[in-house]
Amino acid sequence: MLSKGDDYPIHQTPDPVAYAGNHPNFYDRYWFNGYSRDGEHFFAVALGVYPFRNVMDASFSVIHDGVQHNIHASRNLQGERMDTRVGPLCVEVIEPLQTLRLCVEENEYDIHGEVIFQGRAKAFEEPRFRLREGTRLLWDYTRLTQSGTYSGRLQVKGQVIEVSRQRFFGTRDRSWGIRPIGDLSTQPMANPPQPQYYWLWAPLNFEDCVTFFGVNEDANGKPWHRSGRIMPLGDGEPLVEACPQATVVFKSGTRHVRSAVLEYPFQDGRSIGITLEPQYQFYMAGLGYMHPQWQHATYKGENVTGYDAYDLRTIDETLPIHLHVQSFCTARMTDQEGKPKEGVGVLEQTVLGPHAPSGFKDLLDPAP
Repeated sequence: MLSKGDDYPIHQTPDPVAYAGNHPNFYDRYWFNGYSRDGEHFFAVALGVYPFRNVMDASFSVIHDGVQHNIHASRNLQGERMDTRVGPLCVEVIEPLQTLRLCVEENEYDIHGEVIFQGRAKAFEEPRFRLREGTRLLWDYTRLTQSGTYSGRLQVKGQVIEVSRQRFFGTRDRSWGIRPIGDLSTQPMANPPQPQYYWLWAPLNFEDCVTFFGVNEDANGKPWHRSGRIMPLGDGEPLVEACPQATVVFKSGTRHVRSAVLEYPFQDGRSIGITLEPQYQFYMAGLGYMHPQWQHATYKGENVTGYDAYDLRTIDETLPIHLHVQSFCTARMTDQEGKPKEGVGVLEQTVLGPHAPSGFKDLLDPAP
């Protein structure tokens, strides 16, 4: 099956670009978040391509006046991976690894606009994510990550949000490979383990640098993926590249982080510390993660859109659908010279199942 991509020198196999191996869970995704420095506004975009399932889906979420508005869209991919537009949502690459355009065309939900992402620092490749459950391969994907600024305009229910590079920071990632998506496999497993997933990810923006932290741990607290770096603005190479540690305190009655300290160690015994103070939460279900109706890679129809909203003042954060969050955080760093720096960013969290270091023993038992 030929598609537009076949006219570009991007092939990785003898097959046309429309085909992506033979694993049903192969995916290729764009993801973005953006936030004002004062935390007043927050938006996020996700667009995923699932070649084996012949589906492309996307979501746009924006927090305004205490409400998280979510637009969802899904369509038949028709084998065309170069057309990154779903319903009113689109992602356009203007300059690879530097500048991308996100748009929400006018629609029945009265939420629309356009913003341009501009990289603040060099995009980098995170260590490979790979995990097996017994003999079954669950995760095997590559991800690039980049911090940036935004410019443009959004309109939410008649109110305009002016987005400027001086005021709006954010982060994007591009990931591709294999992860659990769509309908679960009908093939039974012998002695299936209890579901378990521990994930923390903290991309942060400071005035003169950006920092990254990420870790996946098993039920005993052993990392199967961990990375961290501190990078200068522009095209510079990492100032610090290490395997940082996180000390977290969970909010009572939930599995969400109340506070966290990240430590970036050096071989000489010194370290850089970053303290995170969550201010409010963005709920990743708004982008389809763990959403009961708009989960990723599920065929909804030829071209279907939908909308829902979360009132952040009354939302029940203990529901399983809301385990996966990004907390907007203020960040305080003490650098190598002992100088304090202040920044902002997010702490993404999914904590499901047992995790001995945190005191979790069951699927959803909360922090005391």
